Parts: sequence; C-alpha cells; structure tokens
Amino acid sequence: MTLTGSGLAGGVLAGVFDGLRALRHPRPIHPHGVALRGSLRWLTDRAPAGIDLIDHPHTSELPLTARVSRSVGVPAPLPDVIGLAVRFGTTTGPADVLLASTGFGVPSRFWLAAHRCPSRARFTTLLPLKTENGPLLLAARTMEPTDLPTDPVALAHALENSSWRLKLYHARPLGHWHPFAILEVWREPGAIDTIERFDPVRHALPGTSTYGWERRLREPSYLRSRDANQGVTDEQCRNIDGCFSARF
Repeated sequence: MTLTGSGLAGGVLAGVFDGLRALRHPRPIHPHGVALRGSLRWLTDRAPAGIDLIDHPHTSELPLTARVSRSVGVPAPLPDVIGLAVRFGTTTGPADVLLASTGFGVPSRFWLAAHRCPSRARFTTLLPLKTENGPLLLAARTMEPTDLPTDPVALAHALENSSWRLKLYHARPLGHWHPFAILEVWREPGAIDTIERFDPVRHALPGTSTYGWERRLREPSYLRSRDANQGVTDEQCRNIDGCFSARF
C-alpha cells in the first residue's frame, strides 16, 4: 500500500485527535457550541460559480440548521478558531458546509485565524470543493450585528432575541470573492447545543464532491469523531458542557 502525503497527514491528525480525546473525552475539538436555525436567500445579481445550486437554484430560499463553536475550547474571552457549520435542505437531501475563521486574502484564506468575537471573524471552507469547473472555495462574512458575545452561553442568549446575518461568497482558490447569498441564523428554544453531525464528505453540496487527497486528510479523524459522539444524548446537550458535535 502506498502512503501518500495526505494520507500520512490524515494519520497524524487522527493521532492528535486520539490524544485530545483521551484528555477531553468525549469532546476533543469544538467542545462548546450553539445550535441554530436559519435560512439562505439568494442574491439576484451573482456571478456564476459553476454549480447549479448557486447558478440555477430551484427556490428563492433554503431552510438550514447550523452550529457555531470554538475549536480548541479555550475559555472566553481568549481568542479561538471559530467554526460555523451549516446544513442546507436541498432537493437531493442534506448538504453540509464547514466554515472556519481564516483570512480572506491570498494566502491567508488557507490558514486558520483565532478571534474573540464570532461576528468579527471571516470564514472560509479552507479546503476547496471539487466541481466540474475546478476547485471552488466558499466564504462568509458578517453583515450584522458585529458585536456578538464571545462566550457560547451568552451567544446563545443573544441569538434568541436577534438574528446573525452573513453574506456568502464563492471564489476560485486564487481568485476574487463573489457574493451570492445572505445567510441568516438564530436560536430557537430548546437545547443550547446539538448532537447533529456535519460531514461535507458524506453530504456534499449538489454539483460538488471531495478531492481524494482531501478525503485522505479528513476521514481518519471523522471516523474517530463518529465513535466519540456515540452515547451523547439530546438531554446532555441542554447543558453547554454536556455535548460534543463530531464536526463543528
């Protein structure tokens, strides 16, 4: 069996994940999050992305669920990498997008950036989606409000009374960002966190797939994430410290 660079990196990441899980079972990464509901509304004037979901949507609005979380889980108000996971309802089933706080330029869109405030972060998919027209990145940037709380519990309470609006973009890896939709999320009464798992490999956006090197990089940790999430209940998620979502 040939061991590729991405496969080797995936194994290293899985080993790190196992070490974190031993120390912080069952919440190795993204331990504190807030479950959200929302919708996506397409902009009428948008540049083509090369996938039908964006270029030729079947509806003007898509319902969605989401989760915002702190990656390392260091206590607020210390800065952390912010994760924003989104699941869209499409005609072919659920489609997941994982966004993480990064830069927006080149090469900063390809590395993680820590922030105190989630609404002041800029988010990208970090790794490209595979399309018929080549690699495609997605991104998000807050429109309003710009002063959301850092602490997950305070953030949950804030989003019970107002919504978080972000503009979505697409770009080629070295290209300009093109806005294509408005994402609006809020929190509904119930559990603060969720056991819902977001997986862009198994639930790819229609018209996209995952590069082989990316699967080799992600999958070892994803498999461990599924194992780590076994046995966590919705009731545990009513407490912010009681739930671990396997991905963001």
